Amino acid sequence: QVQLVESGGGLVQPGGSLRLSCVVSGFTFSRLVMNWYRQAPGKERELVATITGTGGSTNYADSIKGRFTISRDNAKNTVFLQMNSLRPEDTAVYYCSAQYFAPDNIYDYWGQGTQVTVSS
Repeated sequence: QVQLVESGGGLVQPGGSLRLSCVVSGFTFSRLVMNWYRQAPGKERELVATITGTGGSTNYADSIKGRFTISRDNAKNTVFLQMNSLRPEDTAVYYCSAQYFAPDNIYDYWGQGTQVTVSS
């Protein structure tokens, strides 16, 4: 069974930084496309960043481009989200997501989420 466990959330002041981690077990990590999503109160879940299995390609939402960086360590089955220059509007629950693109289907797996609060 695929399991995703996020960590690294917390309270940070505007302009500060946080690094989220997500450890994956139960699947060959390098075969997974990894994503970070976030959901703020009263808003829909938003795709923040994506990284391919080899780490060779990344994609970012316009709202965080230039401030956040997604990366992965396939030896440690871990994906990271480095968040710099944080703003109050970045406050949300951040979710790690894994996708496996099988020949006949796409399988999605989710972590439990970690709260990020940006406030002075």
